[in-house]
Amino acid sequence: MNDGFRCGYVALIGKPNTGKSTLMNALVGEKLSITAHRPQTTRHQILGIKTGEDFQCIFVDTPGIHDNNSKAIHRYMNRAATSMLDDADLICVLLDITHFNQDDEKILRRIAGYSNVLIVVNKVDQLSREACLPLMQKISQLAPEFECVPVSALTGDNLDRLQQLIVARLPGGVPHFPDDQLTDKSMRFISAEIVREKLFRALKQELPYSITVSIDHYIEEADITRISATIWVERKSQKAIVIGKGGSQLKKIGSLARADIERLVGNRVYLQLWVKIRADWADDEQSLAAFGYSDGSQGL
Repeated sequence: MNDGFRCGYVALIGKPNTGKSTLMNALVGEKLSITAHRPQTTRHQILGIKTGEDFQCIFVDTPGIHDNNSKAIHRYMNRAATSMLDDADLICVLLDITHFNQDDEKILRRIAGYSNVLIVVNKVDQLSREACLPLMQKISQLAPEFECVPVSALTGDNLDRLQQLIVARLPGGVPHFPDDQLTDKSMRFISAEIVREKLFRALKQELPYSITVSIDHYIEEADITRISATIWVERKSQKAIVIGKGGSQLKKIGSLARADIERLVGNRVYLQLWVKIRADWADDEQSLAAFGYSDGSQGL
């Protein structure tokens, strides 16, 4: 390690569906956070660690900040998102240039009192340069004290420049994690998240928001990893939808999840999925704690 080594926590915050998880995965170079074309896919803080010769960036993917506090899980997600503001060495505020609105302006006002902020304007690949420029100017006028960086997390456009700006803003220090560690989450956690991602992508309307996944058994053997997971829903009608006719939906979800998990663990995977009902789990504090939605894991 050289004397100019930089290390720090970089919080990725923003409203739902701005591309925070996609950006972290792209910067780290590994799929650590699940993604879907739906808001509020991310429910937990997830670390993505990128270590170079003279830096270690500890990215923190957070749930989207939103005004819906109707259920206990929504309140948990908002706490998970905002608890990073005071702890992070750098705050990266992600804005979706294709859907910039009052919710983004509210977040910009919220972080106005912080000095360690970088504004990342994402999804610029989806608009023409002529369409992007006035929006970039508006964002700069709303937050003139912060530098704005246009990027596309999906295509990788301008991510090298973003990485340089992030590293330059990190404090000096020693690395917090081994240089080969990519996340703080276990494969048990990541496996459950991968199953949930496939549920988000396969199911329609609001059903994914009534679903969570727990890992019952995770056993590593020499030539195979055996995983048993439970998909929890809130009502009997939801269970039937997840299973599908003749079990077809559940089989499809399991097959897609198994392929992703095998790629990560580098081994064959036997994945067994069950579907069970726990009524109104998303609005019950005890159920949330049992499923791992605990504020004890928030912050740094």
